[in-house]
Amino acid sequence: MGRYVVRRLLQMVPVFVGATLLIFLMVNVMGDPVAGLCGERQCDPATAAQLRHEFGLDEPLWLQYATYMGNVFTGDFGTAFNGQPVTELMATAFPVTIRLTVVAVLFEVVVGVTLGVLTGLRRGRPVDTTVLLLTLVVISVPTFVTGLLLQLLLGVEWGWVRPSVSAEAPFGELIVPGLVLASVSLAYVTRLTRTSLAENRRSDYVRTAVAKGLPRHRVVTRHLLRNSLIPVVTFIGTDIGALMGGAIVTERIFNIHGVGYQLYQGILRQNSQTVVGFVTVLVLVFLVANLLVDLLYAVLDPRIRYA
Repeated sequence: MGRYVVRRLLQMVPVFVGATLLIFLMVNVMGDPVAGLCGERQCDPATAAQLRHEFGLDEPLWLQYATYMGNVFTGDFGTAFNGQPVTELMATAFPVTIRLTVVAVLFEVVVGVTLGVLTGLRRGRPVDTTVLLLTLVVISVPTFVTGLLLQLLLGVEWGWVRPSVSAEAPFGELIVPGLVLASVSLAYVTRLTRTSLAENRRSDYVRTAVAKGLPRHRVVTRHLLRNSLIPVVTFIGTDIGALMGGAIVTERIFNIHGVGYQLYQGILRQNSQTVVGFVTVLVLVFLVANLLVDLLYAVLDPRIRYA
């Protein structure tokens, strides 16, 4: 196991470098960030040259990337064009988005897996058909429509929740945004759990457990569910990074100042330092989540061992 972890960590290095290089190149071709600093009026040449020199934009692109990566390994993600260090923006944005992601993942695990088990064990019955139709509707409706509809009904019309989240963003105010963020993934988790459970019900080890006279709940939890959760864990693990990076729409609807909000502001103002810094951390989140998923395989299925 130890050698496998070391090997995976070494494999993450070229992936991290390649992903950050691609992001760096894409962000730097979005437009001239100096023009965004000057607003609608065009900067005079002297001011533009001074700003480019101050932020290192007058250097070759490969040198800018090398300098950025060298600073990243020391914990310096650069300075935003407003003079605020990117790490300060991260310190305020990531805790909010992490709480939002935790709420969303809890919805996926608790509601999605529960509905998947319920429909997988009752395949073809009315409850199965109803849940399949509901999940199809959720997948078909765009996230911003779901968010605006729940905000209008629960926040404005009925007054059950606040229409927008406060600056502190406690867990209680993130329940509805978390549900909106997790809605599509929750539907996929439900369908994936149902399909995996229904396929594994016909496996030999399940028939053997039933033939031995084991209680139904033990057959389901100890034998059927553990093996059926492997593809579900894979999906949820890769979805963590997607939820954190894809929360732009949800955070805009509920006025949450998290990672999505900062990315939106950075793209809008062509603030390349902010965008590259936040996406770099999201790449690390993706890589670590995938590593943890691979290690969980051995926990769920004892037949899986890493040399």
